[in-house]
Amino acid sequence: MRQNDEIDRTTYQFDPTHDPRWSDLVDKHSRASVFHTVPWLEALRQTYDYEPMAFTTSPPGSELKNGLVFCHIRSWLTGSRLVSLPFSDHCDPLCDSPEDLNTLIRGLQTALQDRKWGYLELRPANGNFSQTGDATGLLPIAKHFLHTLSLRPALNELFEALDKDSVQRRIQRAERAGLVEKCGTSKDLLKDFYALFVVTRRRHSLPPIPYAWFRNLIQSQREALEIRLAYKDKVPTAAILTLRFKDILYYKYGCSDARFNKYGAIPWLLWKAVADGKSHGATEFDMGRTEQEHTGLLAFKNHWTKSRKQLVYWRFPRVTAIDSTENWKLRLAKPVFSCMPKSLLTITGRLVYRHIG
Repeated sequence: MRQNDEIDRTTYQFDPTHDPRWSDLVDKHSRASVFHTVPWLEALRQTYDYEPMAFTTSPPGSELKNGLVFCHIRSWLTGSRLVSLPFSDHCDPLCDSPEDLNTLIRGLQTALQDRKWGYLELRPANGNFSQTGDATGLLPIAKHFLHTLSLRPALNELFEALDKDSVQRRIQRAERAGLVEKCGTSKDLLKDFYALFVVTRRRHSLPPIPYAWFRNLIQSQREALEIRLAYKDKVPTAAILTLRFKDILYYKYGCSDARFNKYGAIPWLLWKAVADGKSHGATEFDMGRTEQEHTGLLAFKNHWTKSRKQLVYWRFPRVTAIDSTENWKLRLAKPVFSCMPKSLLTITGRLVYRHIG
C-alpha cells in the first residue's frame, strides 16, 4: 500500500504509524485518546498483524485537519473489515467539521466493494455522533457504558464521594489486611499479572488475551503504562493495568484471585492509581467500557462515579458477524472454556483473538 493512497477526489489514505502528521493531530486534538496513539497502533500490529490505516480530507503533504483511524483486519474466519479500533474501548473520529466527517465516511462506504472490505465499524465516545450515523446510513450494533471520574476535586473530597460500603470500607479493609503493593512493568510483575488474568478469564468462561499483547503494550507504551499488583503474604491476590495519555488515566484491565476477594484488593489498587495519577497531574479517570448485561461490573463502577454515558458502536453495512460476543456459538463454547486446563485455554486465546478484533 502506498504511503498516501487516494480513495476518491476528497479522501486520502495514509499509514498513521509512519506519517508524523498523525501524531501531531493526536497531540493537539481535544477528543484524542490513548487509543489513537502510535504506540497503541503498533502494539495491535505486532500482536495481531492488523494493518493500521487512517483517512483524511487533507491532501498529502498538507497539515492534517482531520482523521479517521482504523485497523484493517484480514481473517479467513471472520473476513476482511475496517474497525476503529479493535480491543479499544472507544475511538472518536478526529473531525471538528460534520461535513468533513460525512465526506470521509461516504468515501469509505463507496470504497468498501472495490477494496473488498466486508464492513467498517466505528466506536465513538462522542454522543453527538448519532446524527452523523443516521445521515450516513451507519447502524448501531452494540451499546455499552463508559464511566469517568473527575480527579479535579481534592483527594479527601474524592474519597468522601465514593460509596461508603462498597468502596471506602473495602479500601480500608485492604489497608488493615496489610496488603503490599508493587508497581511497574518488570517481567516478574507481568508474569504475576498474567497468571491472575488467566484465572479471571477462566472464571468468566473466556480465553485470555495473548501474553504477547501485554508484552508489546509494555514495550510500546513504556512509562505511560503501569501494572499494580496486590500481595497478601507474598501471594499475588489482584492486579490492575493502567495507561496514561495527556491528563487522562485509563483503567484498562483488572484481575484477581477470587479466594482473596474479601480483602478488597481491586478497590484498593484503583484508589492507589487514582491518588498517584492525581499527584502527577491527571484530571480524569477513564474507567473503561462496560457491557450493559454485566450488571455486577456496572454496579461496581457506579459506586465510584455517577458520571457515565452510553457508548454506541456503529457499522456499515450491518452484518451479523462471528466476532460478536453475543454470537450464539460463543455462548455455547463458554462451558467448554470454563473446563479447559489453563494451558489449553491460553493457547486457545492466542489462536482466536486475532480473528475477533
